[in-house]
Amino acid sequence: MPIQILMPALSPTMEEGNLAKWCVKEGDTVESGDVIAEIETDKATMEVEAVDEGTIGKILVPEGTEGVKVNELIALLLEEGEDASALEAATETASTAPAKAEDKPAEAPAAAPQAAPAPAAPVSESGDRIFSSPLARRIAANEGLEIKDIKGSGPRGRVVKRDVEAAIASGTGKTAAPTADKPAPKAAAPDAKTISQDDPIFKLLPEFEAVPNSNMRKTIAKRLTESARDIPHFNLQVDVEIDKLMALRKELNSREGADYKISVNDFLVKATSLALTRVPDCNVAFTDNAILKFKRVDMAIAVAVEGGLITPIIKDAASKGLATLANEAKDLAARARDGKLAPEEYQGGTFTISNLGMFGIKSFNSIINPPQGGILSIGAGEQRPVVKNGALAVATVVTLTLAVDHRCIDGATGAAFIKELKALIEDPIALML
Repeated sequence: MPIQILMPALSPTMEEGNLAKWCVKEGDTVESGDVIAEIETDKATMEVEAVDEGTIGKILVPEGTEGVKVNELIALLLEEGEDASALEAATETASTAPAKAEDKPAEAPAAAPQAAPAPAAPVSESGDRIFSSPLARRIAANEGLEIKDIKGSGPRGRVVKRDVEAAIASGTGKTAAPTADKPAPKAAAPDAKTISQDDPIFKLLPEFEAVPNSNMRKTIAKRLTESARDIPHFNLQVDVEIDKLMALRKELNSREGADYKISVNDFLVKATSLALTRVPDCNVAFTDNAILKFKRVDMAIAVAVEGGLITPIIKDAASKGLATLANEAKDLAARARDGKLAPEEYQGGTFTISNLGMFGIKSFNSIINPPQGGILSIGAGEQRPVVKNGALAVATVVTLTLAVDHRCIDGATGAAFIKELKALIEDPIALML
């Protein structure tokens, strides 16, 4: 029996993905560990390795297919001694699984949505059963074909998939018109190329190009809509002087033999991580039964990538030195933009930093990345007038905006964190201790 290759779950929350590329073709011999495909999740493109060895007998899901469900059959692998004759039976056996799932008792727990079962085996006018495979019946029903009009080439004249495909190509068995008890297949929903013609509202807009939503964009839309709707955000804002921090950065980066390049953002990641260890009630997450207080700071850093946003994570950031943080952040950001992060490198995190200062944004409010309890927004550093000792002076100032989940972080707690963070940034030598 051929080995089934199923759509893998590349992360705990993955429900579907795009089959971006096949790295093998039918007839290729593969061994355990060989890369056979590239799967695009909502965050990255990952390589899939063969578990078993054999010959690629049939690719069932072509590359470029979007929205392939986890555990869906995507290919068949022939074991040693098997030939192509074993493929059709294996394909049709797999196709009956959804139909069998429909036979569960009504009181059983609701299962995930399944494909519609194949129509029941038809009977000819003479009363004799017309032998046909479930897959053949399903395809015929979807195409509006009468299975009794299709000549079978299988055992005992059984109608199989190839017979239906041949009938579709030749027009054999096409019904003249839908009947009351057998409605015509529903028309597919308009895709991005035709939406301007089918939805009247778009006729009022100028000419446009519709770009289909990627898995990443769908995930961002779903998660942040839920966050903005379900989490009671409140924001705290403070201006922080960074002249001492910039002077220390310049001194460290100019050291002879330095194998690092520390950015202002690296200092802010370090300062935020330390502030969270000093005010641990802000390093939390809300659940219905309890507030989770994390024992270390896993700092997620928002990185803009093509088509969306990803948050690679520096694990245990508070315990790492500035040089280590800088090198790790640079590596994670580069691999994030290339779509090469492993799931454990961008899933999780206890707190998030989002920095738009490089775009000249003075201040902004971020939406919390659930299930985290807070996110820090960092604006641009700019020279501003400040009052020092009763006299007007000029300082380089950054505006920080903290958004927190009010279900688990109160105003006083958030304020204590902001106060600690401001002190660390304005006296950066404390970051070296």
